[in-house]
Amino acid sequence: MLKVVSIHTFYGKIQALKGVSLHVRPGEIVTLIGANGAGKTTTLHTISGLITPAQGEIWFQDRQITGWSPERIVRAGVSQVPEGRQIFGPLSVHDNLILGAYPRYGREPKEDIRADMEMVFALFPILEKRKGQLAGTLSGGEQQMLAIGRALMSRPKLLLLDEPSMGLAPLIVRDLFEVIRKLRERGTTILLVEQNARAALSVADRGYVLETGRVIFQGKKENLLENQDVKRAYLGRDYREIWER
Repeated sequence: MLKVVSIHTFYGKIQALKGVSLHVRPGEIVTLIGANGAGKTTTLHTISGLITPAQGEIWFQDRQITGWSPERIVRAGVSQVPEGRQIFGPLSVHDNLILGAYPRYGREPKEDIRADMEMVFALFPILEKRKGQLAGTLSGGEQQMLAIGRALMSRPKLLLLDEPSMGLAPLIVRDLFEVIRKLRERGTTILLVEQNARAALSVADRGYVLETGRVIFQGKKENLLENQDVKRAYLGRDYREIWER
C-alpha cells in the first residue's frame, strides 16, 4: 500500500532523514520507534506532504505521491493524527469531527458522513456525550480520541498516528491501543510513530527503528523484541509487561 524509497529530507541545511526506506502492506500496523530527534515525525510529515523530500520517492497504492499537496494526499486516502493532537479548541467536538470530513463534502452523500460520525462515537462513546462541548475543555485523553476521530472522518485507507500516547496516563494509553487494534480489525492500515516502544510493539505486526535519520533495524515485532540492541536502548528489562498481556 505504502512504499517509501530512500527519502532524504532537510530543514534548511540540516538533514533530518538520510535515505529512509520502508513499506506498509494493506491491513498491517507498522511502527516507527526511536529516540527524540530520530526522524520519526519528519518521516510522517514527508509522507503526508507537509515536507517535500529533497530526494527519494513515496508511493501510495501504486501512485507516486512525492510532491503532492497535503490536501491531495488526504483525498487519496492518507490521513495523519499529529503529535500534540492539534484539535481546534474554540470549536465543539462535533464541529471538529465535521472539519475532518471536509474533503468529502460535495463528493459523497451526507448520510455516509453521518454514518462515519456514528462509527467514531461507537469507538469513543465519551465523544458523543461531549459533542456539544468545546474541544479545548476536554481532558488530554479525550482530545487524543477527538484527534483520531477527526482523522477517521476523512475515511482514510492509511492512518498515520504520531505519538498517540504522549502525556497520557497508563490506563488511557492501554485503552487507546485497544482502539488501534479495533481500527485494524475494521480494515484501516496504520503507520504508528511511538516513543513508547513497548506499547507500539504490543499492537504492531512489524517495526522500524530510526536513529539520527536512518533506519538501523527492521523486522517482525517478535524479532525486534528479542534484539538485544533494541531491548537495551528502547525496551528496558520489563519489556514483556505489555507484550505478554
